[in-house]
Amino acid sequence: MNNGLYVPERVMAIFAHPDDIEFGCAGTVARWVQAGAEAVYVLLTSGDVGIADLSLSRAEAAAIREAEQSAAAEVVGVQEVVYLREPDGTLVNTMELRKKLVREIRRFRPEVLICGDPTAWFIGDTYINHPDHRAAASAALEAVFPAAGQPHLFEELAEEGLSAHKVRKVYINEFGGGDTFVNISDVMDLKVAALHKHASQFKNFDPETMIREWSANAAKGKEMAYAESFRVITLESDEDWAKRNGKNGEAD
Repeated sequence: MNNGLYVPERVMAIFAHPDDIEFGCAGTVARWVQAGAEAVYVLLTSGDVGIADLSLSRAEAAAIREAEQSAAAEVVGVQEVVYLREPDGTLVNTMELRKKLVREIRRFRPEVLICGDPTAWFIGDTYINHPDHRAAASAALEAVFPAAGQPHLFEELAEEGLSAHKVRKVYINEFGGGDTFVNISDVMDLKVAALHKHASQFKNFDPETMIREWSANAAKGKEMAYAESFRVITLESDEDWAKRNGKNGEAD
């Protein structure tokens, strides 16, 4: 713990598109990084159909959006962004994709993984959740359990030096729900600045007012100005995590 804030040693965020993390969990990542956590982003697509400009090829659009995402990551102190370059707009949760994610989980070995909610079809009464978001969330969860931690699944990855790894906690990003609320008041400006790096998405409006309203609504009644909300799944107890990782006493 750090001043009451749980801080994982290593965190991985897996989402479908550039800007998904900034909308959802960049504030939490920023707080954790400031407290000493290492973080990596894994983007399943490059968002290449997310620029409605027929003068651009999909390859050109992908290059723009990857550059924006890398810049947004740097704002909150994340130095590594992995782009899997799956088909944008038609993302499918396949076994091949699961293996790619298991490879990244076993390589980086996160304590916490952040992803979306695969059951969220609707957010409020004005938005149908993007199918890529749900596919990415399903793929992430199925990579976490049991695949990443089961040495008899994808055994060939051991030839790359990637042994099985069990994630301790999964933070599922929630909008309008959740059981865990991370106070991002001190890093709200970083969240906004990171979101602003996605300039191709905001040519006709500034998302700052909207994102501040969302974060303020998540914080209502919780003695904080701004928050991000999650459903947290704890796959391993503090004691078991400490024992398996050679620590004495309570886990961080």
